[in-house]
Amino acid sequence: MPEISIFSLSICLAPVIGVAWIAQKWSGRGQETAVATFRMLVQLLAVGFVLVFLFAATNPLIGLAVVIVMVIASAAIGIRTVTTERRLAFLKASAAIALAGSAVLVFVLFAVLKLHDPWYQPRLIIPLAGMIFSNAMTAITLAAERLERELAGRSTYEEARSAAWNAALIPQINALLAVGIVSLPGMMTGQILSGVDPLTAVRYQVVVMAMILQSAGFAVALYLYLSKPKTL
Repeated sequence: MPEISIFSLSICLAPVIGVAWIAQKWSGRGQETAVATFRMLVQLLAVGFVLVFLFAATNPLIGLAVVIVMVIASAAIGIRTVTTERRLAFLKASAAIALAGSAVLVFVLFAVLKLHDPWYQPRLIIPLAGMIFSNAMTAITLAAERLERELAGRSTYEEARSAAWNAALIPQINALLAVGIVSLPGMMTGQILSGVDPLTAVRYQVVVMAMILQSAGFAVALYLYLSKPKTL
């Protein structure tokens, strides 16, 4: 796989200036694009150094701490569109993401990948947990926003729940329909570029796609259940 030098990385980021210029001209939000790009660069460089440490760690408590941070952060981001009862929404999102995400993660690790000896492998657990919790987070964001809007419009809970469910699962359903035809997902592409047999990469990608749908679906279902009037 070709190595990306610092100079090549700079070339890759240079066209972002054009995107920021268009954003500034058309919407006055060019600074937002520049700041977001800068944050992406800093955050990825920082996480690269952190992952080197985490992958070398053998203590499961370190991995558990990372998962807890992921859940708290994803819940906080997931309810950012909620305007009423934000503290309660955060608790519901935390419970939904933690329970649904952890269940899917354990299922994939032990039933699908069959990790037993040693069962704690940070190089697998942490990236998979990241994919699971981030997708559950995005789905809950869409569900929470739509549920609040529907209930504010005097819809019944059942009507609002149906609309929120449909809205939340749009990205996952689109991804399932488009994979292999419109797009080659990032994990599969990365494996192929690193020299892995395409059919082996496909198997892993199927696991990832199913995992993403399950985590999003179960997390949204739990969040909507907890959001039912008088449930809490």
